[in-house]
Amino acid sequence: MKKLLGFTAAAALVLGAAQAQAASMPPLAKKSGCTACHAIDRKIVGPGWADVAKRYKGDSGAKAALVKKVKTGGKGNWTEVTKGVPMPPYSPRVSDADIEKLVDFILGL
Repeated sequence: MKKLLGFTAAAALVLGAAQAQAASMPPLAKKSGCTACHAIDRKIVGPGWADVAKRYKGDSGAKAALVKKVKTGGKGNWTEVTKGVPMPPYSPRVSDADIEKLVDFILGL
């Protein structure tokens, strides 16, 4: 019984953390269409944003590279995740300032 309670408590903590991350998705990401392919904590079509932040942690050129990728689209950086589905361009539909805000959010995870 103790083991079952311990497992249940651990599962609840993990689920709670995942729900907290999902709840913190910025409204800008929802409004801009990002959530059709991305979540914070898991792959949908594109990689989870926490995985993006982890991959680019400590990379001084990450912000500029990601801003460019969001603006112009592309493929090849996450082929093992996307199976070749390209990222569509979001500029000019999403302003440069909003793209930068989204990239800052992602890299801050």
